[in-house]
Amino acid sequence: MAKLKINYITSKLNSNSLLFRYGMVVSTVLLICFFLPKQPRFEYEFQKGKPWNHDNLISPYNFAVLKTKEELDKDKQQILKTVQPIYNLNTSVSKEQVDQFTTDLAEKWQSSQMDTVPSLKIDDYKKKGVELLSAIYNRGVLSLNNRYQTKGTESEKLNETDANYNFTLLNNNVASQKNTVDCFTIETAYEYVKSNLDRDRDISRKKWFVEVLKNYITVNLIYNESLTDKVEQTALSNISSTRGMVQKGELIAERDKIVNNDTYQKLESLRKVFEDEAKITGNKNYVALGQFLLVGLAMTLLMVFLYYFRRQIYDNNRLLVIIFIVILAMLGVLSWAINMRISSLYFIPYCGVPIIFRILFDTRVALNIHLLMVLIAALFVPNSYDFVFLQFMSGLVAIYSIRTMVKREQFLISSLLILATYIIGYIGLVLTRNGSVSNIYWNDITPFIVSVGLTLLAYPLIYAFEKLFGIVSDLTLMELTNSNSKLLRELSLKAPGTFQHSLQVANLAEAAVYKIGGNPLLIRAGALYHDIGKMINPLYFIENQKNGVNPHEELTSEQSAQIIISHVIKGIEIAKRNLLPEVIIDFIKTHHGTTRVDYFYNEFLRDNPDKLVDETIFHYPGPIPFSKETAVLMVADSVEAAARALKEPTKDSISNLVDKIIEHKLMQKQFENANITMKDISDVAHIFKNMLMSIYHVRIDYDLSKKKDVLQ
Repeated sequence: MAKLKINYITSKLNSNSLLFRYGMVVSTVLLICFFLPKQPRFEYEFQKGKPWNHDNLISPYNFAVLKTKEELDKDKQQILKTVQPIYNLNTSVSKEQVDQFTTDLAEKWQSSQMDTVPSLKIDDYKKKGVELLSAIYNRGVLSLNNRYQTKGTESEKLNETDANYNFTLLNNNVASQKNTVDCFTIETAYEYVKSNLDRDRDISRKKWFVEVLKNYITVNLIYNESLTDKVEQTALSNISSTRGMVQKGELIAERDKIVNNDTYQKLESLRKVFEDEAKITGNKNYVALGQFLLVGLAMTLLMVFLYYFRRQIYDNNRLLVIIFIVILAMLGVLSWAINMRISSLYFIPYCGVPIIFRILFDTRVALNIHLLMVLIAALFVPNSYDFVFLQFMSGLVAIYSIRTMVKREQFLISSLLILATYIIGYIGLVLTRNGSVSNIYWNDITPFIVSVGLTLLAYPLIYAFEKLFGIVSDLTLMELTNSNSKLLRELSLKAPGTFQHSLQVANLAEAAVYKIGGNPLLIRAGALYHDIGKMINPLYFIENQKNGVNPHEELTSEQSAQIIISHVIKGIEIAKRNLLPEVIIDFIKTHHGTTRVDYFYNEFLRDNPDKLVDETIFHYPGPIPFSKETAVLMVADSVEAAARALKEPTKDSISNLVDKIIEHKLMQKQFENANITMKDISDVAHIFKNMLMSIYHVRIDYDLSKKKDVLQ
């Protein structure tokens, strides 16, 4: 349904395509400007460890110097060391556990058969138990918190001093300062009971009594995590984010001097003050106007590129809609990420854009659009040099790594190469800026990994664009070249000779296009389907005649010519019925161009010397080839078919055959609309000759005299 709506809209606007086209451009520019942050940018670009390439910078006003991330982290650690954990005293625990002990003791006494021993008195055990439990709960029982045990120490093994820490105890909202050394833990409370009973001579069943008392020892000093966190947050909020001041008129950066750590922090502080000030005093309308001019210039150059070098895209509103949708979506996501202040902009899968355009269109289109988007992003991203460098380099790798889409495993290889580019680029930027490996934070590589993972989402998006807008990518072409597809399987069953002919033509054409440049997958797919029309009357074509019966013998020359020519028309009908892409149908239409069926034409002239001939009956309807790929396929088709008819294939006969066929096509002006040069045609001829000699096992003649010289 969505595809039908798109088709309807674009068809309705077709009469005003120029108006629609430039309306889309203006709308895209306005929407991009809407997404961009509306604040003036700091006019200076600088890097730590690099020379200051501008005039001497004098402070225009007083401002505070911001602390670095490392300084703030150090301050936070110092503050956290001063914050004591807070515990609450649970007064009910002591009474509950002592009462439970006195209630349960009689039952435990009897079940252990202690009452059978006259010398043992339960009251002595009850009194001692209450005494010990009360002493323990009066001091307090808590659970030590590892977070505070290690405060102030960097040793891995805790000694006795490290294990204890000060804390604040709240008892009915009254705070007191204590140390964990003055309290029990569950373990030390057990030890206290055991050691105390060891000294008591009135208690003879010490081991049994220790196990009984253990059941009534529990924590009564409860760690208050939420209140402790509030105290810590309050303390952290009081940390100053600045250190020192820069006075008005003070020299901040000197021309050609290296930007060191101190200068870099002053420049960053000035940029922050400038941007905060600009939010209040800056005129957003002027900012928006500047953005409109810059984005408009970039989009205009894109349209100029498409007009001069990719006219088929420029004239196709659907393809322009795809381009503008992807550009808007990516820049919109990037702008949203900046406004949301996510930890790293490199989480955004920016390399998905060149991958989409490379697979949907071609390398030059992908490169131009990626460059345009990187430059537009540089208008509003922080650290724009780093961003532009990393994204442009990784975008180039993304485009180059899928230059020819042959196997799906190239997706994974491409992703790994993009990730490697990000990591190498990041390390290189850090080393050149800081001159130290200690400044390489490996956690910063995580956004690159996430970004590359999200980049894989480009592939389902490509599929969606193909289905929605009716375009053909290399992925679709890969599926079409599968010999188990419905149409090719049917062709192999109904017209096996034609199927073998198509395979040979595909191999010839693909090799030629690899040499002269073009889309090998496209021409292979076109070659495999170019003769599907022969399935209707397969026996009328010589490659399918196995029993020596030729049905043309019972037909007139005109009838035979029409049957031969009709395989083009029938092929187009079959292709459309099976929803083959238009670019594949183009190969069916053009593989004979407007050439003549010479065999039956000459037969007609021979049999009817006095009859007036209507040449249109013997000509294919066309059109002639209009691309490099369709032109190569025309030659490959004719050459392969003619080579099959050679009785004794030799090097000379194959060479003469190829030259003769190409010369004949040139004389019939079949290549006038194709972007193929004479150099390309010469290369194609050379490849066809070599491949045909290999196919027909043509032996090379050796000069025996030279061979003898070599052996000697």
